[in-house]
Amino acid sequence: MYPTSKSLRRRYARSGTGLHHPLLATWAGLASAIVLMPILAIAWLAVSGGSADWPHLVENVIPRATGRTLLLVTLTGAATAVIGILTAWLVATCEFPLRRFLSAALVLPLAIPAYLSAYAFGELLTFTGPVQGLVRALFGFQTSRDYWFPDIRSLGGAVLVLSSVLYPYIYLACRSMFLMQGRAAADVARTLGAGPLKVFFRIQLPMARPAIMIGLTLVAMETLNDIGAVEFLGVQTLTFSIFDTWLNRGSLAGAAQIACIMLVFVIALMMVERAARRRQRFSSQKTTAAVHDIARLPLSGWKKWAATAACMLPTLSGFAVPFFILGNYAMKRLDLFVEPRLLSALLHSIIVSSLTALASVLLGFVLAYAARTGRSRVTDVAGRLASFGYGVPGTVLAIGVLFPLAALDNAVDAELRSLFGISTGLLMSGTGFAIVYACTVRFLTMAEGTLEAGFQKLSPHLDMAARALGRTSGQTLRSVLLPMMRPAVLTAALLVFIETMKELSATIMLRPFNFNTLATLVYEDASRAKVEDASVAAMIIVIAGMIPVVLVSRSLERRP
Repeated sequence: MYPTSKSLRRRYARSGTGLHHPLLATWAGLASAIVLMPILAIAWLAVSGGSADWPHLVENVIPRATGRTLLLVTLTGAATAVIGILTAWLVATCEFPLRRFLSAALVLPLAIPAYLSAYAFGELLTFTGPVQGLVRALFGFQTSRDYWFPDIRSLGGAVLVLSSVLYPYIYLACRSMFLMQGRAAADVARTLGAGPLKVFFRIQLPMARPAIMIGLTLVAMETLNDIGAVEFLGVQTLTFSIFDTWLNRGSLAGAAQIACIMLVFVIALMMVERAARRRQRFSSQKTTAAVHDIARLPLSGWKKWAATAACMLPTLSGFAVPFFILGNYAMKRLDLFVEPRLLSALLHSIIVSSLTALASVLLGFVLAYAARTGRSRVTDVAGRLASFGYGVPGTVLAIGVLFPLAALDNAVDAELRSLFGISTGLLMSGTGFAIVYACTVRFLTMAEGTLEAGFQKLSPHLDMAARALGRTSGQTLRSVLLPMMRPAVLTAALLVFIETMKELSATIMLRPFNFNTLATLVYEDASRAKVEDASVAAMIIVIAGMIPVVLVSRSLERRP
């Protein structure tokens, strides 16, 4: 007699769909421990590292850096909110020239790392750049004392650069919200006599608040993580202070103490993001097709061209300016494509990014599969701890990774010296392994989220049917789930690979001697005012970063 559907579901609930639960929970706990170890190491180092530098940090570094960081995060968040909300509302609810093209193009700035945008704007707006050169030519000025021009190397310049490349986080979240939830309610409000602006401020904007908060949290985290742009533009943030205290002052304990302050910011941001996510469901339930069938508001006269300009300017500022400036320099330095220094950096980037992608996908698969086979307290806690790594800035992770790895290297070296007289040196902290570890911790959430979304598309009845036909849990995983999960696995690996290739904050602090990736090569050249020499490596990073962005843009183009 075959088991009934009800009895099969009971058996399914008891035994899970895959690995034995204790073993799966153990692996999930191991994945979360890998993420948690650098955080604990930072706290231990900050407490046990001594207080010799603490008075100097409290008096001269932390107040100024904290104030600058808060101001930068606040101003960048405000600028990205205005740009992201306005452009999302225009493309989702209004009809104007080039709307479909701009709807996808507004995502393109995500392909540009903030530090590359800073270098490009520096070349564009400095005294020797084309903009000031045009001003002098038009008005007959001879020196910089003859006229006033805003300084790009300032807090305002940092806000301009960061908001230009980070607004898509808010744009994507709000666009989806306006399309899927806000337009049906807006249509009802219009039938009751409400005008477009009243509908926006009274209906659509309140409904989009959870999406806005999630987007603002991501913007704040990316702003905290940035080091290349703020250093180039001369803004002393907490991230730069960690870098300066560690490498220039030689105080790892002092850097860890500043890192603990940053962790307070990160925890607060993650609590805000979770609270916003809990309040996300409060709109009317409509099918996607019904929402998409609602007509957009046609704009006419100067309004339609104003809408086009409002959506065109962020695309030009966030993508076109850095792409064409760096691309123009790269076309003049094609000989650098075969330079051994560039080829070596490219090889290192590919190796580090590939290993990070492999490690992140393996750990992410364990966490996502644990969530699929049955929730438990262990797997829930493991998933939450694993997601914590993405919010931790790369400079903070670098300290947390280096300390335990160096201690382990020293212990292994001392043991082998005493037993066999062999010195192993720095096997982990002195190699690219440290970079792979830090990037795995940072981007594990990205892999796990992609894989969990892939699992959610597979009906749990697939596992139940395979088990009913006599397949073991391992056979079900290998022959049924893994082939169907291949697109999600490849997508997760691609996303982590590209994000690792762009990563600068952790890489610049953990790289071994004479070990460059594309990101650190660009940083070194730009630090020596050789942006033109850095352009070839920069364009490789940009072109690689455009791959996932183009995929997102194509998905947007397929929507109304």
